Amino acid sequence: MNTEELKTFTLLCKVKNFTLAAEQLGVAQSTVTNRISELEKELGKRLFARGSKIVSLTEEGRIFLTYAERMLELQHSSVEEMNAVSSHRRKFSVGAINAAYEIYVKPLIDECLKNNSETAIKVMLGHSLDLIQQLQDKVLDVVFTAVPLKRLAYCCDVYDTDRAVLVCAKGKNEYPEGVTKEALAKLPYLMCDLTLSEAGVYIRSLFPKNHVFRLEVDNSSKLFPYIEQGIGYAFLPYKLVKDKLDAGVFEEVKLKNFSAPKINTYIIYHQTYDVSKFLENKF
Repeated sequence: MNTEELKTFTLLCKVKNFTLAAEQLGVAQSTVTNRISELEKELGKRLFARGSKIVSLTEEGRIFLTYAERMLELQHSSVEEMNAVSSHRRKFSVGAINAAYEIYVKPLIDECLKNNSETAIKVMLGHSLDLIQQLQDKVLDVVFTAVPLKRLAYCCDVYDTDRAVLVCAKGKNEYPEGVTKEALAKLPYLMCDLTLSEAGVYIRSLFPKNHVFRLEVDNSSKLFPYIEQGIGYAFLPYKLVKDKLDAGVFEEVKLKNFSAPKINTYIIYHQTYDVSKFLENKF
């Protein structure tokens, strides 16, 4: 299989139409058809179920899509790595979940960019499991996640432990004396999806099964505007909202008959990688 076949396959997965795929690639429709046919022939599996106007992935196609995207990303990263040799002394790739980036990674990157003009830095934000997979694929050098990795040849340390705080807009706290676990489920709660982390599992356990939240997003900082408008309450990492609390924009809500979870941030890297170069700004 070649790159053009993989690119055609991933695009067709998105647009689900041979004509649209050909238009976006700037090739004849027959070229798209031939590329997919060659790919299916090489794999020995049918990747798409053809309809009159749209196509859909087969089960084999859904499995292969994950690998196709990873292969394209690996190729892209290798080209970047080779280009970095000529323009920078070193290239560093770091991945982080949103909250870890805002709290821990951005200050490190700011310091590196300020003090070192010879290092190129690539940052990828995403979900913990996706970042861990890219680390194992050697796309990333080090990742900051909410989920640990227990695998030989990799180092996984608790980088920091924070606490979750229940916050709302200043002056909008309906429970100045503290909210109970029973009352929590009745609040207009805004959920930051931390499901895979220990903290996320605990927070969800505070609500009834299949509870419908007023808003649910997978990026903690995206909740800020809604909280500031007084729309709802949310558990967030203390270090992420400390400035908002200090400035009197957010207010911490006391908890009465239950406690808030701890939030661990893990740093993961291959055991052969010298992570101190990044953490101590020694590029």
